[in-house]
Amino acid sequence: MSELFDAVDALVASRAPLPSAEERKRLRQAHGLTLDEVAAALKVRRATVSGWESVKKPVEPRGPEREAYARLLNKLAELYPVPAAT
Repeated sequence: MSELFDAVDALVASRAPLPSAEERKRLRQAHGLTLDEVAAALKVRRATVSGWESVKKPVEPRGPEREAYARLLNKLAELYPVPAAT
């Protein structure tokens, strides 16, 4: 049964909305990660991660990279929630 649940979780994660490009960058920087570090972890090029964070014209990740990137962002969002408005 766990296999089925894992498949469902992966399906949901593959379609879950990602944070804005600006928030993606904020989360990465809050944890002190470089574009190169994220790219190496996700096995993509630095330019690819940069495109995912581009405020002017963000590129949306696809496939297994998207799932892994969403997982990274979710974990970082738990560590670095959006600051409350003052």
